[in-house]
Formats: sequence, structure tokens, C-alpha cells
Amino acid sequence: MRLASYNLRGRPSFGAVVGEGIVDLRSRLSRFGSLVEVFRAQALAEAKTVVEGVRPDVPLSEVELLPPLLAPEKILCIGINYANRGADYNVTNNPKYPSMFYRAPTSMVGSGGKLVRPKISEQLDYEGEIAIVIGRDCKHVPKERALEYIAGFTLANEGTIRDWTRHGQFNVTQGKNFDATGALGPWIETDIDPKKPLHLVVRKNGEITQDDTTASMIFNFADLIAYTTTFMTLRAGDVICTGTPVKTMPKVDPPVWLKPGDTIEVECPDIGVLRMSVVDEA
Repeated sequence: MRLASYNLRGRPSFGAVVGEGIVDLRSRLSRFGSLVEVFRAQALAEAKTVVEGVRPDVPLSEVELLPPLLAPEKILCIGINYANRGADYNVTNNPKYPSMFYRAPTSMVGSGGKLVRPKISEQLDYEGEIAIVIGRDCKHVPKERALEYIAGFTLANEGTIRDWTRHGQFNVTQGKNFDATGALGPWIETDIDPKKPLHLVVRKNGEITQDDTTASMIFNFADLIAYTTTFMTLRAGDVICTGTPVKTMPKVDPPVWLKPGDTIEVECPDIGVLRMSVVDEA
């Protein structure tokens, strides 16, 4: 099942993507106001039953896709989690524990949305990622059971304002949270075996710039859930962006940042394609 949030003629809703259309779930599961509420109520099975055999209410082409989860309690991001990515930061050894930081929901747009290059910086960068969605509240999860808590997968562009990632002495939070600099979507795919490697491809203006699988991650999905739940409770609907692969093109100096008119596509065949274009802040 593919679950999406969207606007239709200015009205926010959520539903299940079926073929090239959407079955509206807000009207059929009216006690829920959002997909986050569906996840927290453990109502995914009910949603799947409601969708079975139902024709789409509206074509995908007529809606504005939003981030699938509009207001998750947490969007957690994992840094430098693919083999050889540490070389980008002059780090040669694999870390003992994951590097983590937060993103605010306001920093993310949906598929088809506009990434905003802020007035204060031209250094808008992109990072394609697989993101996991937590299905049940959990704490102190043993690694061998961690995959049971994944309800689905989505895609992320963990967009970054590079010259603001070290704006303070020790943190990256500022550079990761400019409004509308990243994206989530296009939807949440719930029917994926979390044990299988997922193939991730990123294209900038049609050219492949990242190409790897989650088999290359230093900390896998189970590692991340087990580690995180040692110190915090994960809630249903929380999102973990699991890290970005090394870019395939050679480094240049000075770096080439995103500019208005550029397009980014983040694709996983098991999930779909997350598309964005770049504009300047008004």
C-alpha cells in the first residue's frame, strides 16, 4: 500500500495511491485528520481493507503531493552512514555509533515541490536517502526485533545549506533546517521487506550523481532503531532518514551548488520517484 498526503483544490487530505490515482482515505476514515493519526492508531490494516477493490477518486496529476507525514513528532537524520562517505570529511574509520541530528517538518516539501535557495546563502546542496517510518511506539528495542517496528519506507532529499552546517562551533542543525530546502515523498510504501537491500539512485538535471544500495550502510535499519531507542522513545509516524551515499561525480573546487531551475530526482524502484526543482527565496 502506498500512502500519500496531498492538497486537492486547496483542501488537504490523505489517501492510498492506486495506479495513477488516489483513493481518498480522509472521507472514508473520517475520525483521522492525518496519516500521522492513522499510524498512531495502528489503523494501517483498516486503511488497507477500506482501499481494496475501490477505484481512485482523483488522478495523481490533479493533486499537489505533500510530505507524506505532515507533522511527525520527530524527523531524525543519520550522518555519514555509507561506506567511504567518511572520506568526504577526512574520516577514514567507521564510527562506533551513528551521528544524528533533527530536521523540522517545515524544512521539507513534497514530491513536485520547490526547493528554496535562501537569500543568505548560495550553498544549497542535496542528499538522496531512504527513510524509514516507525509503525509503533517503542523503547529499548533489541536489534533482533527492530525490523518489526518499521511500518514503511519513503524517500528523502536531505537538502543542506553547506556554509551553515558549522555556523555554530559543534552543530549542523542550522544548515539542515532552512525552510523548504529538503523533501520527503512521494508516498510511504508499506509492502517492502525491510531485510532486502534497497537500490537508491539520484539524478541532478537528468544525470546520475548517486547510485548505491542500503547494503552499503554502516549502520543498517535494525542498528538505527536499536540504538535510537536506547535513549528515546520512537513514536508511530516518526521518520528516520538513514544517510546518503557518496556522490559519483568527481569533486570540483569551488563546488557546484544547486541553482534555480535545477531538478533533483531521488528514486528507489521499490518506492517510487521523489522529484523537486529549485527556486530562489522570494
